[in-house]
Amino acid sequence: MVALKLIWESIIMAFNALAVNKLRTFLSLLGITIGIFAIISVFTAVDGMESDVKGSIESLGSNVIYVQKWPWEFGGDYPWWKYYQRPQAGIKEMEQLQHLNTLSKDFAFMAWAQGQTIKYYNLSVENCEVTLVSHSYANIASFNLSEGRYFTDIESESGYNVAILGADVKKILFEDRPAEGKYIKARGRKLRVIGVISREGESMVGDSHDNTILVPVNFARKFMDIRSENMGPLIMAKAKDGVSNQALIDELRGNMRALRRLRPLEDDNFALNETKLLTTQVTSMFNFISVVGGVIGFFSILVGGFGIANIMFVSVKERTGMIGIQKSLGAKRYFILLQFLTESVVLSVLGGIFGILLVYIISLLASHFGYSMPLTLSNILLGISLSASIGILSGFFPAYTASRLDPVEAIRANG
Repeated sequence: MVALKLIWESIIMAFNALAVNKLRTFLSLLGITIGIFAIISVFTAVDGMESDVKGSIESLGSNVIYVQKWPWEFGGDYPWWKYYQRPQAGIKEMEQLQHLNTLSKDFAFMAWAQGQTIKYYNLSVENCEVTLVSHSYANIASFNLSEGRYFTDIESESGYNVAILGADVKKILFEDRPAEGKYIKARGRKLRVIGVISREGESMVGDSHDNTILVPVNFARKFMDIRSENMGPLIMAKAKDGVSNQALIDELRGNMRALRRLRPLEDDNFALNETKLLTTQVTSMFNFISVVGGVIGFFSILVGGFGIANIMFVSVKERTGMIGIQKSLGAKRYFILLQFLTESVVLSVLGGIFGILLVYIISLLASHFGYSMPLTLSNILLGISLSASIGILSGFFPAYTASRLDPVEAIRANG
């Protein structure tokens, strides 16, 4: 109880001292405010970007394995020219895998034709992406339709000239009018619109359907080389419920090696990618960014700490006589120490709170403009903890100096 009473009295005295010296208090708060704002804003921005990127990666499917020519992660002593010599994934391989694999729930083939122009009479969309997909693409990819329907089995297998539009493509060509049933042109071919994908927004990993049109791969393969290097063909394999990614990868590796007739000692000439690879890389990258941002922010808050230390030394000098009177009336050293240390901590924490409030205001503005910058509880606690720590470190030596003053000398100095 005595300790709590001393702390409470120290806090009251600290606020009184801060209220008396408003300009000094403001300048001290400013240094800590800027420092905490710098470090917490960096962490908040990094958390927001990391959350967006990981969310985009998760939309690719955590239980989906991608059979491709190129790996998502390079490593080891495998020479780059061997990667280049690998064959692209093909539709026939996907069809064979469907019969061989027992751990897969669905398979889909996918390829891209980028930089295409889509036309509707005199209207056109430049730099659109034409995505060629097999029928089961809808069972693996994550998207919703705002208008119309998906391809039927017959449309996919027979290669009908039908298309599903992304939200941005539909908006430019048809504005608010229905698109279903209309005919558009892509690469000089007519395509009947049968559906529109709901708006998804920008994706950090480029998997948004907004600027895309989907067409059956069996239609596109009639006039396009779907195994071209520029089209990046791949096979998507989705695991059955309860099947781990590693188990699916092991089965796919064995079957792909058999299909491509690779000898036991030969290297794989294909890559089996999963979203965990991207997530690991993203985590490492953002951890590095956080460390760099933390170092920069640390130096900012350190400058604020020196400012508080300087102010506290001035405060001790101005109140030397008061310290002498308090000690002559029986005040213990630890009370004087606690009094000035509390003032330093209160000053620093107030600055930290103002810095966090600035970050919160900016996070609200960012969310208003569509950017994710969530101020998490962990970052709030980090900011307050850092400011309190700086207050203790900055105020300890001035407080210790005050507690060691001789009462007689202190009163005489005041006189």
